[in-house]
Amino acid sequence: MRRLRNVKIVATLGPASNDYKTIRALFEAGADVFRLNMSHGSHAEIAERHKIIRQIEVDVGRPIAILADLQGPKLRVGTFARGEEEMEEGQAFRFDLDTAEGDATRVNLPHPEIFAVIEPGSDLLVNDGKIRLKVQDCGPDFADCTVTVGGTISNRKGVNVPDVVLPLAALSEKDRADLEFVCDLGVDWLALSFVQRAADVEEARTLVRGRAAVLSKIEKPAAVKAFDEILAVSDGVMVARGDLGVEMPVQNLPPIQKRLVRRTRAAAKPVIVATQMLESMIESPVPTRAEVSDVATAIYEGADAVMLSAESAAGQYPVEAVTTMNNVAIEVESDPTYRDTISASRRIEHHSIADSIVAAAREIAETSDIKVICCFTESGTTASLVARERPHVPIIAMTSEANVSRRLCLTWGTHNVATGPVLRFKDAVVNAARVARDYGFATTADMILITAGVPFNVPGSTNILRVAPCDERLIFRTDPE
Repeated sequence: MRRLRNVKIVATLGPASNDYKTIRALFEAGADVFRLNMSHGSHAEIAERHKIIRQIEVDVGRPIAILADLQGPKLRVGTFARGEEEMEEGQAFRFDLDTAEGDATRVNLPHPEIFAVIEPGSDLLVNDGKIRLKVQDCGPDFADCTVTVGGTISNRKGVNVPDVVLPLAALSEKDRADLEFVCDLGVDWLALSFVQRAADVEEARTLVRGRAAVLSKIEKPAAVKAFDEILAVSDGVMVARGDLGVEMPVQNLPPIQKRLVRRTRAAAKPVIVATQMLESMIESPVPTRAEVSDVATAIYEGADAVMLSAESAAGQYPVEAVTTMNNVAIEVESDPTYRDTISASRRIEHHSIADSIVAAAREIAETSDIKVICCFTESGTTASLVARERPHVPIIAMTSEANVSRRLCLTWGTHNVATGPVLRFKDAVVNAARVARDYGFATTADMILITAGVPFNVPGSTNILRVAPCDERLIFRTDPE
């Protein structure tokens, strides 16, 4: 099965999509990566969904990536004697460490870490930012605030503190247990929530021990400020606009999204744009025009993937949501403006032999009658570098490592094929020609381009490029050795 687009689709699984029939329908509609949200579902339920995905992978004969998304620390208020209270603009309200039930004047906030770093003038946001308060006075066990945006506050609503870096690790005890479980299970990507600094990612990488690629969710202002350092130690990035939009003015999100996508792409790492992309399709079979434009914008920007959350996990139309996203992607990528935009956003930062090889591969493919670029990749680096160039022609990523083939399902434009070990470059050329024909990318009358690293099976050694006929008889005739 060959996708007719380059951007990848991530679909979250949940109550609306937890059986073989539905998950396979999501794959056939266009999902390339399945997200397991560790905030919901028991380990047994997560394991069952993982098992189903791997069975579908066998049945369709194509690698499928699985992304486990850790919950991260949750900051919440305590409980109220009456369950909820109304807060009006201008009123005084206190958060404290007193465990007594709250009332109209105060409530427990069981997070001394917050009191340790806030100061007068800091903002506290409750219930996804629907209620806003400004700190007037504070100490190690209290914060006296003034309500700036009122509303109904109720039991255990979430709290955001946008102005400060909280002295909290990105991994809670639950996250650590979940991390071990999903890594042993065999997921391909691990998404890390509540990232504030590069050290958060490095801690997770130490615990993962190479069993999965680590993807940092950018959902806090501190992460935006420290983005370059976070990107350097991450395997990929998710622009998580939901939480980011709570803690920052919403008008800041579009330029931040554009900057983060471009910087991640320049680093040859995959970037996902996520949250509320087709939100109305939770209850409607048809999205709004604004949502379609939002998906299209991420694709025009060159994002590696776009993601569905509740739309596919809990919505009434999960398959329709994936189908819609797939159709939007195909239409956008067929627009001549898309190619112009992608080319204009390409950053020329070539510092190595591998960078120069893949840049030359794109240039040759786009100025000659080349049908496909075939990459032999041990670690995924060669395919990622080629994908960074966003070539006009398809990319086939060939590797003997099943986990690499799966991880590359998140990388723009790659059609991933698991092959046997290759020891000689001539064998690589022959294999590339056969795969290009078998998957319908070229015929024996066409020319293909091959990139690889010699000697083989050495990660990060991309150093060779060859244009060859897609006919092994001609390959053997012109290169008998």
